Amino acid sequence: MPDLPRLCAILAFDGHNRPAVRKLGSKHGLPFTGTDEAMAVQRLESALPEHSALTEILSLEAGGRAYRVFFCRATGESRDAEVVRRSVAELLAQPDALAPSLQAILVACESELARVPYLHLSESDFIYKFRPERERNQAIYLRDEGSRRLYQSVLCAAIKELSRQNERSVGAPVGLDFGPVSYVIPSHFGFCLGVRNAIERAYETIAENPGQRVFMLSELIHNPFVNDDLARRGLRYLQTDKGVPLTESGIPVTANPSGRLLWDLLTSDDIVIIPAFGATDADKARLVRRGVAVWEHDATCMLVEKVWKAARTYGREGYTVIIHGKSEHEETKATFSNTRRHAPAVIVRDLAETRALAELLDLPPAEAQAQFERVFRERYTPGFLVECDLQRVAVVNQTTLLMNETRGIIQFLRESFARRYGPDLAGALPRIGGGTRNDTLCYATQVNQDALARALELPLDAAFVVGGTNSSNTYQLYRLCEQRLPGRTFFIQSEANIRSREAVEHTVFPAASGAGPRESRREMRALWPSDGGPKRVLITGGASCPDGVIQQVIDRINGLWPAAQLRPIETVLAELRARAVAD
Repeated sequence: MPDLPRLCAILAFDGHNRPAVRKLGSKHGLPFTGTDEAMAVQRLESALPEHSALTEILSLEAGGRAYRVFFCRATGESRDAEVVRRSVAELLAQPDALAPSLQAILVACESELARVPYLHLSESDFIYKFRPERERNQAIYLRDEGSRRLYQSVLCAAIKELSRQNERSVGAPVGLDFGPVSYVIPSHFGFCLGVRNAIERAYETIAENPGQRVFMLSELIHNPFVNDDLARRGLRYLQTDKGVPLTESGIPVTANPSGRLLWDLLTSDDIVIIPAFGATDADKARLVRRGVAVWEHDATCMLVEKVWKAARTYGREGYTVIIHGKSEHEETKATFSNTRRHAPAVIVRDLAETRALAELLDLPPAEAQAQFERVFRERYTPGFLVECDLQRVAVVNQTTLLMNETRGIIQFLRESFARRYGPDLAGALPRIGGGTRNDTLCYATQVNQDALARALELPLDAAFVVGGTNSSNTYQLYRLCEQRLPGRTFFIQSEANIRSREAVEHTVFPAASGAGPRESRREMRALWPSDGGPKRVLITGGASCPDGVIQQVIDRINGLWPAAQLRPIETVLAELRARAVAD
């Protein structure tokens, strides 16, 4: 019997990521097939004329036929009454009701489901671009006194008007003179554009969907006050910032969980917001299976997505991708997940781990592989072979780290590879990809660091760095301050951590390499015991710190002096505004 011709099959997904299937009686089958692509498209357009370009996913044999399988996104109601929408989970839950070819294709495409929500986007498109200032919607989260106190600060607004002429350019630090205590505030601090976009998206989604359940994949940003305010408005979280699923009562899953997981209760009527850090392919695929809309509520920062695009480019150029980041951080998990589609990858936490990676170049292959698998356990792509995959590398980074540290890693690798392999040959692919580009370094993180460095040049008695206790970018700001003011720098979450002149509740961040602790802890540190003299204090906030919290910290420190000694805030504000007008 001659071989049957290969058929083309199209799975057309709607905005809820549900494929169209043909329902005949109790059975579901492939809806759009043809002996060639044109015939399959003709049948697609007879039912769903509005669709994205086709993306070929895979080829396989199913039900005794050979298939080329395509995905596309198709909106609108079907013109064919037999063509219906069902979630992937619904279909696979009833295998006896599926045609063998449909069942085989759905199973084979499981690893490709994370691509489904973005089928209508080109590779140059971003999931969600930053809004220009004229389209900002800050009023959406200033609807009651609690949120206004959290997000608004007349003092911070005046500081930014005076010192921040451009989001990307550092200005001079601003001084605030309250008499016995004065403050130095960097030109750039607090919310970055990615965070502001994500926050506005979250509040808008809650306001626009009354009566619907709205979830966040995990913490929107690393700030408990923002996350708590959203929870107060009805938003719920599916998992912790470390990816641990939550039960319907909000309890992280243990070895023997009691209660159902929120993940398992999701339906296509629910809304799930992806935070600014992005999400792993596994989490996106899980949402797709349940028929939950993904792209419409994906608040991934476009600067994080820029890292993913760079990693994809490096992979296509033949490089292994080294990710400078913290393996437990949501952003690094998402970057690793996206990168593994395109290239072998490994995560290094810092320069020390990069040295450990480079040392493998001088070891015998078997020894190098064994050492690699031990040192970088659970932080490399399956099938990674040191002998093959460390020939050429390129570096991308977690956007919240120090730019100079990533640059240091790149330079160290250049020197190590040159020593091992010699100089790059003319016309050949360089051993270290990326040239002198810093494409994956977030300008918002860097400008906060540069503004802080400029402020640290002034004489100071203490520094307070304000942000969530699990905030990586806030910790990097703390590190810069601690280098300049050892023992006089405090990492705090809010004004409540300033207990008195004698003591501050300081956050010790989990920063160690290897098997060090991965959770922050608190310790009491002395502030100004038995010292009532005048002080000059630097204050800055991480990229997820609201302006209102900065002002509350200033108010709390002011409260360490008698009110009669302090200059009124109205006077300080008037001086700031006068300087802004003069400039």
